[in-house]
Amino acid sequence: MLLAKCVRPSAVVLGLLVLLLLTDIAAAQTTKSPISAYMLLGPGGERIARVVIEIKDCPALFVDGRVMEMQVRAPAGTAPLRPTASKPELSKPSAFPATVCEAMIPPAARNVSIHGWSLPLPPKVIRRIVVIGDTGCRIKSADNAVQNCNDRKAYPFATVAEMAATWKPDIVLHVGDYLYRENPCPDGAAICAGSPWGYGLDAWRADFLDAAAPLLKVAPWAMVRGNHESCNRAGQGWQRLFDPYPLTANRSCDDPIDDNKGDFAEPFAVPLGQGAQIVIWDTSSAGNKAFPPDDAHAIAYMDNVRRIAALTKLVPHTILANHHPVLAVAARTSKDGRSELATGNKSLQDILARADPKLYPAKIDLLLSGHVHVWEQLSFARQYPSQIVAGFSGTQEDIVPLPESLPADMEPAPGAKADAFSSWVDGFGYMTLERMGPAAWKAEIHDTAGKIVNRCTIKGRISKCAVRQVHAG
Repeated sequence: MLLAKCVRPSAVVLGLLVLLLLTDIAAAQTTKSPISAYMLLGPGGERIARVVIEIKDCPALFVDGRVMEMQVRAPAGTAPLRPTASKPELSKPSAFPATVCEAMIPPAARNVSIHGWSLPLPPKVIRRIVVIGDTGCRIKSADNAVQNCNDRKAYPFATVAEMAATWKPDIVLHVGDYLYRENPCPDGAAICAGSPWGYGLDAWRADFLDAAAPLLKVAPWAMVRGNHESCNRAGQGWQRLFDPYPLTANRSCDDPIDDNKGDFAEPFAVPLGQGAQIVIWDTSSAGNKAFPPDDAHAIAYMDNVRRIAALTKLVPHTILANHHPVLAVAARTSKDGRSELATGNKSLQDILARADPKLYPAKIDLLLSGHVHVWEQLSFARQYPSQIVAGFSGTQEDIVPLPESLPADMEPAPGAKADAFSSWVDGFGYMTLERMGPAAWKAEIHDTAGKIVNRCTIKGRISKCAVRQVHAG
């Protein structure tokens, strides 16, 4: 009689069994599909996975075949009603009926997923960047401004996100202003009928999370905070969903007594590799008037400027991204009906000049901003960094035309005379930056169909575009 041999399972078999067990555990924890899942880039290029999900406890991530627990960043609930930029009758408490979870992804990780969603990770050297800005659909009663949120041509952010995703960027840079559905759609206004409003999760989904989904899936994001995300507007959602720093009670924007903390964040750098970086600067509460020297804003922004200068010493080349353009122009209609030009942000010009008469450290090559709802480019013969404005990705456009050439005496900031200027007014789209060297980029400006309407070269502080002015249509 032959005795059966006792066969030990091989290491491979054991590994497969463990992997199957972990898969079962992770699957059991994520039976509810997330509302949204995305990867943020934080200080030093830190990779932050965020998940918005309608369950109490956080699900687990799969990181290189291993389960990683996520932590609750913000539990589901309704934030207290607080004073906002709107009248009390046009305000309401901000409801967030979903848990926001987060996990810091190890630098060596190669694959991150949850519930079948793969969360994108950046390469070591960033070569392809999509730049978008000012993406929400405007419903603002005080301005009598109602955008057609129900028409993809009039509000094309979802289309922009789809087209930009096909370019397969390494990262996405959003230069601020995500949520514009601040007030209820006026009675009888079919163009926004049924739209959510306020600053809760339903408005964040309509204006950003759902519309941006194709682009959230393909690349990690570096996110700039805009004035629409200040504490008295959509700050409660910003702090829960997108701020890269730990969420604390005094930075939550829930209590206006803490706005002097909630409205500010330390600038941080996202490494691009090969001696370059993007520095993200939160200027959400900048306004447009010079601050008194002892004003809390002035003190905070002066500290920001010092920190930015210190960050620029880390690498030879820096791109500075903030929402309010300092070296740009905007066109507006005066009270008597004439078209006139407004210069760059006075608040930040004043702060920067106090720290340095040249405004910016020498290692800052390029400024990327939004706020003005156009695309424009200015270059200053190395005296200042080039300025590009990309506030043209969904929000109701500025339609007062910019001149093809700036007047000879026009200076966006005192002493800043542009020697190259290009613009596109009343056109929606996105910009791509393709790296050609440590401080050299090829910029292409795309419309909502992906068609390239202008091309620019950026070499250090000098930029030049092929078309001086793109005309709508």
